[in-house]
Amino acid sequence: MKILVVGGGGREHAIIMKLAESKRAEKLYCTPGNGGISRYAECFDVGATDIDGVVALAKKLAVDMVVVAPDDPLVLGMVDALNAEGIMTFGPNKAAAIIEGSKVFSKDLMKKYGIPTAAYEVFTEADKAVAYIKAQNSYPTVVKADGLALGKGVIIAQNEQEAVDAVHSIMEDKIFGESGSKLVVEEFLTGPEISVLSFTDGNVVVPMISSMDHKRALDGDQGLNTGGMGTVAPNPYYTEAVAKECMENIFLPTIKAMKSEGRTFKGCLYFGLMATPKGVKVIEYNCRFGDPETQVVLPLLDTDLVDIFEAVYNGTLADLDIKWKNECCTCVVMASGGYPKSYPKGLEMSGMDENGQVDGVFVYHAGTKFADGKFLTNGGRVIGVTATGETLQAALDKSYAAVKKISFENAHYRTDIGKRALAANTEN
Repeated sequence: MKILVVGGGGREHAIIMKLAESKRAEKLYCTPGNGGISRYAECFDVGATDIDGVVALAKKLAVDMVVVAPDDPLVLGMVDALNAEGIMTFGPNKAAAIIEGSKVFSKDLMKKYGIPTAAYEVFTEADKAVAYIKAQNSYPTVVKADGLALGKGVIIAQNEQEAVDAVHSIMEDKIFGESGSKLVVEEFLTGPEISVLSFTDGNVVVPMISSMDHKRALDGDQGLNTGGMGTVAPNPYYTEAVAKECMENIFLPTIKAMKSEGRTFKGCLYFGLMATPKGVKVIEYNCRFGDPETQVVLPLLDTDLVDIFEAVYNGTLADLDIKWKNECCTCVVMASGGYPKSYPKGLEMSGMDENGQVDGVFVYHAGTKFADGKFLTNGGRVIGVTATGETLQAALDKSYAAVKKISFENAHYRTDIGKRALAANTEN
């Protein structure tokens, strides 16, 4: 098969590397791709949100399958456009992608169908949101932009002033653009976070190996929220009992709810969960593979990814026995200095051979470009240094050994990825 992957980050690199293992993948393409991806897939200069451009490219290349990986094109309806041309496509259609495209939709869906989540209120006017926050007088409190915001549209306010500032910056200053025209104010939940990606064809849901993301920019979960500074898999808090609870109370009810709403979800549905003292609750849904969770989940997959994507498209996922490796995987993100705010691009990188000079490590490229025989930085999150091992500690040791061999000016990374998971393993 000839397969086109839409996107150009670390997640897409991980998807391409897993597709490359398939005997069925004859030729891989990616648009727009990046420096690392260009070694494994032929890259094109069509933007990930250019629906007409991607459809035209898929037809020109006569591909057998398209994988739409990022949130923006899914929410805009790229899958609908490709399906209309009879092209097999992995990813939800526009009607289903709203589960991530609108926080208001997803919260109302959970309320309607009794799926456990944090208490919340929706606002379209800043002054009413501020009045509600002051009346609640409960901190920390969570303020969320309704629409997509590159994974950064959530502000956890520690006090009244921060909460009021968050409302004004989202709704009036429009720091996330039109995504902030509606707002969700939500109770702050406590407990370990769990990320579970799942394959679903709209009828059955097959959870992938669980993972733990590290959203804050700095060690000790300090600093600004980012798109994710690193991940580990599996997540020690996702026990068999928790998995059963999630399947019964969250995973299946969500798939059934979407079907009942006439929005059958086919693709990868991401469940962002929190194991609270009152049970597991949904923090958020994503309509696609998470980034950087994909970088630690897919390396542990032991079943042909082409077969899975095809089964999801055909509605035959129940017939497939999806297997996983009994290992741990870790990813440490090396980011540009200044991320998640402003940062330079075009800095030369050194130590960039494929495995970061450490056996058992793979370097996923997120924001790089390859020019004149050199890798240059080209984004906020630059690379994800990923390793597998028999234990979490063994994998982390490899990831960090490789991180130390790679450098670019003002490179920034967290030194405590996996620390909480290691502590949980000790407790268990």
